[in-house]
Amino acid sequence: MTAKKTKQSFEEKLARLETIVSELETDGSGLEQSITLFEEGVTLSRELEQQLTEVKRRVELITRTSSGELKKEPFETDASAAHENDQPTGA
Repeated sequence: MTAKKTKQSFEEKLARLETIVSELETDGSGLEQSITLFEEGVTLSRELEQQLTEVKRRVELITRTSSGELKKEPFETDASAAHENDQPTGA
């Protein structure tokens, strides 16, 4: 096996993070191994968050205005839209 590291895709990193979480939840590893896995998981989590942040900046929705013109709008995540819907209505 070579020690050469290749750039992992988002999906590969996420799959590895899920594997790490499963391994940590099973309590089969010793303390040192658990710490090593935890550190790898934190690193992967940060890399994934950074990738998501970069993608969010690039994604735009293109919508058509009532006059038929195309308009670019920032992409809203389900979480941000749901948060806006949590606003209290007329009290």
